[in-house]
Amino acid sequence: MALVLIVEDSPSTLEAFRTALVKGGHEVITAEDGNIAIARARAEKPDVIMMDIVMPEMNGFQATRRITTDAETAHIPIIMVTTKDQETDRVWAKRQGAVGYLTKPVTDSELLAEIERVMA
Repeated sequence: MALVLIVEDSPSTLEAFRTALVKGGHEVITAEDGNIAIARARAEKPDVIMMDIVMPEMNGFQATRRITTDAETAHIPIIMVTTKDQETDRVWAKRQGAVGYLTKPVTDSELLAEIERVMA
């Protein structure tokens, strides 16, 4: 079981991810944008972060860079989960520190398998 921070601005997508992760035996905390994600990551030290890219205020690339360059949170693996499916997006996500990348729509089994993979 892992504590997973889901960073997602779409309420319906957030709820779908939360349901899949809870069914998979994980504990879930959430954030609606990058700023909240950074604060939650520092306060709660999740085992994994699932990060959307396109969000208001601060996008997922910016939030990932802030989390992965902060000594307090740099150890937390980040999986980008996004509709952006260009190779340049994948490369940029990796450069910001993301260790995983899933393109929406994502099945429950893909989500759970990727969390297991980055935690191994």
